[in-house]
Amino acid sequence: MKVILRQDVDNLGRIGDIVTVKDGYARNFLIPRSFAYLATPGAMKAIEVEKKRLAKKVAKEKAEAEVFAGKLNEVQVSIPMKVGEEGKLYGSVTPQMVAQELANKSFDIDRRTIIMDEPIRSLGVFDVKVKLHPEVFANIKVWVISEDEQAQA
Repeated sequence: MKVILRQDVDNLGRIGDIVTVKDGYARNFLIPRSFAYLATPGAMKAIEVEKKRLAKKVAKEKAEAEVFAGKLNEVQVSIPMKVGEEGKLYGSVTPQMVAQELANKSFDIDRRTIIMDEPIRSLGVFDVKVKLHPEVFANIKVWVISEDEQAQA
């Protein structure tokens, strides 16, 4: 059965693509969840209108994300951690901790959008990426400091 996708579907296609799928998959999953239309001439016209509307929406969201990324690039957060001998941390700095520190600075960022290549397990300054939009990333500086240093300051 040929269908026109109304939304991006993983491992299948993007909005507006005409794909051939099994009848049951289209009838029982794609069409009831409004992920696709049957490939008819009327549906082709309808999807073009939806594509234009969605393109405007995506462009607006991307512009807003770029402005927010500019603000977020200037942010630095300090995370106090317990430290053992030789500067080794007890535990590691997690995206949840970074999100909490950002929330303390009035930046509402979901922890799942904070990208760390590997856990931070030592003192120092680290660059952490935040995914604001599929094409827009921001970098924030994370200072991992000893709790003893914070108490003295």
